[in-house]
Amino acid sequence: MNGTGGRSEQGAAGARGRTTIAGTVVEKIAYFTARDVDGVHALGSGLSRSVGALRQRVPGGATPTHGVKVDVGEKQTAIDLDLVVAYGEPITEVAVAVRKSVISAVERMTGLEVVEVNIAVSDVKLPEEEEAPEEERGSGQRVA
Repeated sequence: MNGTGGRSEQGAAGARGRTTIAGTVVEKIAYFTARDVDGVHALGSGLSRSVGALRQRVPGGATPTHGVKVDVGEKQTAIDLDLVVAYGEPITEVAVAVRKSVISAVERMTGLEVVEVNIAVSDVKLPEEEEAPEEERGSGQRVA
């Protein structure tokens, strides 16, 4: 497997050409699917979320997929996710729900077999923690 892309051929029509699925496609599917599971506050570490927010603000910037790494082969893919779970949520149940949702979405949309979805919970979002507005994060300036 390699992280740059993969192929999926289906039935007799597959013999008439190839379909290549880029790793970024799988990353986006996994990112948006995992993000929508109840109990998931965010994907990626604080640093990767900040970098992703900055990249998104740049005109023509990439769609954020921080917290997602994929390895895509010809017929299979493996996915690693870095999650921040909302405080009070049962972490193992959230991880199972994310894993099931991501496998289902990626296999349905790409035809690739998902061989594994590894989940690392890097943080828990506490109710009293407020995230600073995007303008204040990383600006290096103190707000009075």
